Amino acid sequence: MAGPAPRRQSVGVNVGGVMVGGGAPVVVQSMTNTDTADIDATVKQVMQLARAGSEIVRITVDRDESAAAVPIIRDRLAFMGYDVPLVGDFHYIGHKLLTDHPACAEALAKYRINPGNVGFKAKRDTQFATLIEIANKYDKPVRIGVNWGSLDEELLTRLMDENAASAAPISAAAVQREAIIQSALLSAARAEELGMRRNQILLSTKVSDVQHLIAVYQDLAARCDYALHLGLTEAGMGSKGIVASSAALGILLQQGIGDTIRISLTPEPGGDRTTEVKVAQELLQTMGFRQFLPVVAACPGCGRTTSTTFQTLAKEIQDHLNTSMPEWRERYPGVEGLSVAVMGCIVNGPGESKHANIGISLPGTGETPAAPVFVDGEKVTTLRGADVAEQFKVMVADYIERKFGTGKQNAAE
Repeated sequence: MAGPAPRRQSVGVNVGGVMVGGGAPVVVQSMTNTDTADIDATVKQVMQLARAGSEIVRITVDRDESAAAVPIIRDRLAFMGYDVPLVGDFHYIGHKLLTDHPACAEALAKYRINPGNVGFKAKRDTQFATLIEIANKYDKPVRIGVNWGSLDEELLTRLMDENAASAAPISAAAVQREAIIQSALLSAARAEELGMRRNQILLSTKVSDVQHLIAVYQDLAARCDYALHLGLTEAGMGSKGIVASSAALGILLQQGIGDTIRISLTPEPGGDRTTEVKVAQELLQTMGFRQFLPVVAACPGCGRTTSTTFQTLAKEIQDHLNTSMPEWRERYPGVEGLSVAVMGCIVNGPGESKHANIGISLPGTGETPAAPVFVDGEKVTTLRGADVAEQFKVMVADYIERKFGTGKQNAAE
């Protein structure tokens, strides 16, 4: 049977109780876009992201006010039952903020460091060392996240000069990819010299071009066993960002590369930040790596399916399942593996319905106004009447209760 390549063997990293790498399932991450100093807004958005299924949430820590807010945010989330690990995103003055705000350093589950702007010239080594020493003091992992938009210019210039003097120069793009990889690996090596364990280090090498991202991660994965965070940076808005991220990350995941992912979508004005979580989950689920939500199969419709009943029913079922999942994960263990089929005519309807846990084939144009229902591959009834959709939704609810809820437990007893 076809399937993905074996997972790349990486060192496992414990991020606030969530295991990344080391053979653990690929982890979904997200990031807030609130001002972290606005405690109420940040707590609200972290809760939304966590409820959507984000297993790790990154927040910006860019000034004293945001650093001071971090432990309050962590405590408020915990009080409301949310223990999602918080990652601090540091640029330029992270060393100072973590030094001046020890409660922030303790409250965060991980620090994200960008070697391209941790410091410049003589200050770089000192400020990087301070960050690593603080991480060691509080036993926190770090993600060394290189981004081609803020790449170490000194390193890039040196490699460009060496390439120009080479007898067999490579392309400028290849030199840039090498600079990205070297920045990550040299920084990780320096962190280990400063006493950091390998199981405290994650790497990311983000670019915004799909082909470059694939190439840089393939090379990085071949040269180290650190846990890797995947993401197409500045992916864009809407379908463009979704398609680009899915194309790049899908190829890498299929090759066994990647331990945690983020879909870096630009939200529509006033849009829902949780979309990036849903896309990440759908990517992993579609490729067979994780199971987050029940699957609703529905045909695309054609000239045989002039009625929109199956479209409306499919959407209502999908929306109901998605909305109910936060509660159902606790109430119905295993419900994320449910499959439902809502088909619009007899061509593929019965066959698809048999493959699902529960499925219905609605009548198409010119067909008898009857809708056969299949449960676990067997036809159990035929629904008729104007309220077929409502009848089927009741059957889905009954099936979930029987298979995943107390009915299942009672049957086992």
